[in-house]
Amino acid sequence: MKGPLALSPIAVFAVLYLGVSLAADDFYAMPLSLAFVAASVWAVVAGRGRGRMAERIEQFSKAAGSPNILGMIWIFILAGAFASLASGIGAIEATVNLALRYLPCEFMVPGLFVAACFISLSIGTSVGTVVALTPLAVEIAAESGVDTALLVATLLGGAFFGDNLSFISDTTIAATRSQGVPMNAKFKANLAIVLPAAIVTLALYVLVATRVDDFTPSTASNYWLVIPYMIVIIMAVAGINVNIVLVAGIVSALVLGAASGVPAGVMAHAMGDGIEGMGGLIIVTLLAAGMLGLIKYYGGIDWLLASMTRHVRGSRGAKATMLMLVGVVNFCTANNTVAIITVGSISRSIAERFGIPRARAASILDTGSCIVQCLIPYGAQTLLATGLAGISPAAPWSYLYYPWALLLCVGATIAFRRD
Repeated sequence: MKGPLALSPIAVFAVLYLGVSLAADDFYAMPLSLAFVAASVWAVVAGRGRGRMAERIEQFSKAAGSPNILGMIWIFILAGAFASLASGIGAIEATVNLALRYLPCEFMVPGLFVAACFISLSIGTSVGTVVALTPLAVEIAAESGVDTALLVATLLGGAFFGDNLSFISDTTIAATRSQGVPMNAKFKANLAIVLPAAIVTLALYVLVATRVDDFTPSTASNYWLVIPYMIVIIMAVAGINVNIVLVAGIVSALVLGAASGVPAGVMAHAMGDGIEGMGGLIIVTLLAAGMLGLIKYYGGIDWLLASMTRHVRGSRGAKATMLMLVGVVNFCTANNTVAIITVGSISRSIAERFGIPRARAASILDTGSCIVQCLIPYGAQTLLATGLAGISPAAPWSYLYYPWALLLCVGATIAFRRD
């Protein structure tokens, strides 16, 4: 299997998951894990020209078991344990009741978006933002009656705002290093794109929130139980490793749960249930990583890069090509940092050939990767958020205003800016 055929596993996945779901008008009709199993089996079986089947399975396993993927799974496990434990001792309920007591319902949705933007900008990671805010969003939805998918989409959009813009984001580091440009130059170029998109998105969420019914928070609870949740948010904003943040949250929740009289057995079962609840998410992550690793092994990514850069004409076409390159590779790898690194050198060559400022090139790469990563239902951030919320990975789609606003803004930049 070579050339465009190397991308056929993605087509199998798209037909099974998106095709069946759209035909049935129900994104729960086709389990995501089953679609990935079928696509993964096809990726292994269809690559007969690339060694024995045992070798192809070995490549699949290496990609699925890479340090990045296993590190992601550690986050999933700890996040599941913390979210379930915090709920079990009443920490999330206390936090939500405190928020609902002082924040009017019409500001709940836009307020969550602003909070996600601030936290993600501070910590430079969309995954950390999702870990910190998803349990809160789920509890708010349960208390207020607001659609859970709306709140998940809101925090996903805000999470990618900071992922795209923060100085300490791995995508920012990858984009600036690949283009050889200072971070402050890329920040200035990026701000002109993401700020209008964020303002438009905030306005849309304000309009949506005006249709949210009024509600009354639950009776007063022990507000000191918000401490584990505040520890997680404060440590995340301080830029501490997300695994350490989650462990600290779990330890503090255990201490406060014991002080509140919650039996140790109850807390242990809560954590166990949270970890087991991440099982489906972990399976999907492993299958997606293995399948996409085989696509790269078969040369699918190399074919994409060669075919998409063959007919570049003019600076606008060059910038559009860079945007499409990083977007398509991100679609195939489900990792925005990897996508930037993959196309970084060829994008730098294109930028130098057509006189595109390096800061503009870095901004386009970072923005394009974040747009696609936010939209694909099998991205780590979406899988984690929807897994914690217990909804379909495709459920937030109709409320994902930020990536579409960002796409319009970067498109306008490409079309109308001369640099």
